[in-house]
Order: sequence, then C-alpha cells, then structure tokens
Amino acid sequence: MDNNILGDNIKKYRKASSYTQKDLANLLKVKPTTVASWEQGRNKPLMDKVTKLTNIFGVSLTDLVGSDQENEVTDYFSQKPRMVPLLGTIAMGAPITAEQNIEKYIPEYMMDRYADDTLFALRCQGDSMYPLIPNGAIAIIRQQTDVENGEIAAVLINGEATLKKVLHVGKAVVLRPANPEYRDIILDKDHPGTILGKMIKYEMNFD
Repeated sequence: MDNNILGDNIKKYRKASSYTQKDLANLLKVKPTTVASWEQGRNKPLMDKVTKLTNIFGVSLTDLVGSDQENEVTDYFSQKPRMVPLLGTIAMGAPITAEQNIEKYIPEYMMDRYADDTLFALRCQGDSMYPLIPNGAIAIIRQQTDVENGEIAAVLINGEATLKKVLHVGKAVVLRPANPEYRDIILDKDHPGTILGKMIKYEMNFD
C-alpha cells in the first residue's frame, strides 16, 4: 500500500460527494493545501482524519485505503510521521545567541507542500521583521547555504542567529529588517556571516 492509492481514493470519493478541496478541508478542520497534499500522495492523513473521511464519504476503511488486508492497514497507519525539530529562538532584532536545544517536534505533514528532509523550525523573537513576521511566530527554515535576492533567511553571525531579508550588493550581503526602526546589518570579508537556510513559511503555532 502507498500514499498514491489512498490519495487517489480520497480524490475519487471527494468528487463523487461533490466536495471541493476547500469544502473537505473545512469539514476536517485542516488547510486546503493539506487535502491537496494527501491527494497528490505527498503526505498521508493521520488515522483520526481517515476515520472522519470514511464517515464523510460513507465508505469503509478498506475501500478508502485500497486494501482488504487488516495487517496492511494497521501497519500503514502505525508508521510514525517524520518530524521537524523546533530548535529554539532566533532574533528579529539584534542577533541573539542561537539555542540548539530541541524544544519540540512538529509533524512534517503540517508543512503542507513544503515537507522535505531539510526543514527545521525556529521561534521568532523581536519586531525587526514586523509587519512581515510577527513576534512569537514559528519560522520554518529549509537548510541551504544561499538565497535569492530579497528572500528571508536565518543567518548566523559570530555564533548568534538572526532572521532578515537578504540583499546582495556587490561583494557584500545586506541583512535588511522589514521594520524601518532597525538598521541594516552588512556582511563582508571583515564581518562574515553564514546563511543557515531560507524561511519558507511561518505559523503562529502548530498545535
């Protein structure tokens, strides 16, 4: 059994029930992108959602998952989802010491279309990226060593981490806050920094 069989069946029964992805998402209290990721086989719903799906569609569990083998169904849903580590706090103001202790793990399926093996999360502190990113948000970072001009990145400076918009200006890199009350940080050969990764999304919580 694989995710594609389940995803195809979710799509088939959704259409047979005349639901849009948004309709189904509202019934399940998830995002439409989550339903899309199930149907495309990129993620799978947890068992509580599968049970709700069978009730919504009026079908059996074996019909929905595409198997009449009880052990296959049990094994499939007993697999633990991959997890994204929340590593601690990152500054949205003056850089603060990066905390490497893992606070908690966030299920990868909550990343929607962004899910992959290179993600980590950081809790944002400060208001230098306001109004783009509010204080207390949880930023999802994809590990990569460079970003495009204007993208937001987590950057390590002298062992301290900060979240800023990255601008490439000649041989220098400018870390620009969204809040005009804060000043740019200039990175060059005399004041180096390391890009930890690109921010791909943020949420206020993942509970």
